[in-house]
Amino acid sequence: MSRPLPHLTAARAPLTREVEVQDEHGARSAIRIPAERPLTVFVDRRELVTLMTLGAEPELLVLGYLRNQRLVGSVHDIESITVDWEVGAAAVKTRRGIEDFDRKTAKRVVTTGCGQGTVFGGLMDELDSVDLPPPARARISQRGLYALLDAVRRQESTYKSAGSVHGCAIFTLAGDDARLELFVEDVGRHNAIDTLAGWMWLRGMDGADKAFYTTGRLTSEMVIKSAQMGVPIVVSRSGITQMGHELATRLGLALFGRATNRHFLCYSGFDRFDAEPEPPRAAPRGP
Repeated sequence: MSRPLPHLTAARAPLTREVEVQDEHGARSAIRIPAERPLTVFVDRRELVTLMTLGAEPELLVLGYLRNQRLVGSVHDIESITVDWEVGAAAVKTRRGIEDFDRKTAKRVVTTGCGQGTVFGGLMDELDSVDLPPPARARISQRGLYALLDAVRRQESTYKSAGSVHGCAIFTLAGDDARLELFVEDVGRHNAIDTLAGWMWLRGMDGADKAFYTTGRLTSEMVIKSAQMGVPIVVSRSGITQMGHELATRLGLALFGRATNRHFLCYSGFDRFDAEPEPPRAAPRGP
């Protein structure tokens, strides 16, 4: 008999709003900007945290946040997540409560996330329990990487219409193909990856054949969250930090940064990458 999954509401809110602006020439016009709203999370009627979010998939965001904070061990331990935008709150009801709630939430680490985020407990907690598939089973080809980047480029997004948001995506890799499974945007990259984590967790999805993409930089906590999702290949449009690089090397992740169009830098996990080096471009000839 299968264990029940949590009941989730389907609360939605406008992702953008129209405002009037004036440019350097004094001309006024109307443009759209991303919405940003607070969502206060209550777990069994106890206030946990307030997340600043775009509000695209708030239930999945809360689910992934609980997973990545290691506050709940199984998706089946959650009975329901109810989001009400009229009061800006998400009510989480667990089946048996959270063991050692006060201890688990006592230590807080302020992260480098956009607007700064919070991680409960130690950043390095449980890293030794992360078990990623070996390189022989989880790898990406250069053509697959290009396919991934092309899919992101063609994706319709709030960023294209309004800017000021981060995007994250999860791909399934198969040979030289990269199939986009889900693309999520939010005001912070941590919210976006937590939403992906919640989506995967709800479906019992394994990360072994997956690649994670983000528009944001790869800091230590982003690398850790990717590893917690079981995803061994991470791609960023931006760069990485020293600690992000050290953790990726320690965990055996393939880390790609500065990845746009047909340019990229592979920082770690070379044994997961089937490279097909392109010939260097000829320098332009002088007059």
